[in-house]
Amino acid sequence: MSTPEPSPKPAQCPIDLAAKKCVPCEGGVAPYSSAEAEAQLAQLPGWRLTHDGTRIRRDWQFADFRSAIKVLNNVAALAEREQHHPDLHLEGYRRVWIEIFTHAIGGLSENDFILAAKIDAITPR
Repeated sequence: MSTPEPSPKPAQCPIDLAAKKCVPCEGGVAPYSSAEAEAQLAQLPGWRLTHDGTRIRRDWQFADFRSAIKVLNNVAALAEREQHHPDLHLEGYRRVWIEIFTHAIGGLSENDFILAAKIDAITPR
């Protein structure tokens, strides 16, 4: 007897995602499929899939170093509150990019999209 396919995860709007809290993940959760991730990213402009669909990334360019560091510090504080930590990058003194994935499952979970929506709420468009 075969195991039934899990139901696809429905895409959520950024407001609904940002209202949620990241839940600790120690594995045992199926990562988002490519189709599920693409559907969710359609709700989060500016984010894109990387690493064969296992991570999401967003890039910004700021006016100066101080502005870039301020955003990174704000995102770091948010990540600590959520207990979900993205990869933070600063290149060329004002170019910032953030990459998110759930390490425990080697792919994307709802937590990643929650954190992306919360990051969008505290960073410039």
